[in-house]
Amino acid sequence: MLMAHPAVLKNLIEQYETLRILHAEDGSTGVRQRMDDVAYTLCVATGTRDIDAALIAARHQLPGARPEDDSVLTT
Repeated sequence: MLMAHPAVLKNLIEQYETLRILHAEDGSTGVRQRMDDVAYTLCVATGTRDIDAALIAARHQLPGARPEDDSVLTT
């Protein structure tokens, strides 16, 4: 499997987190569509099927990541 460059992953994580905040504040369909697009890209880049797993996988591929980072999702 091809691996995305850490800089690309970092950018996608930042975009997703920003869009999630905007969607929570605004709720517009444009923001939601962009958030879905970034989520899809993160899933493809990390070989995962849902955004939570994609975010965990992407963070683990960043420089300085420790194995215990994001290992357990909180509900």
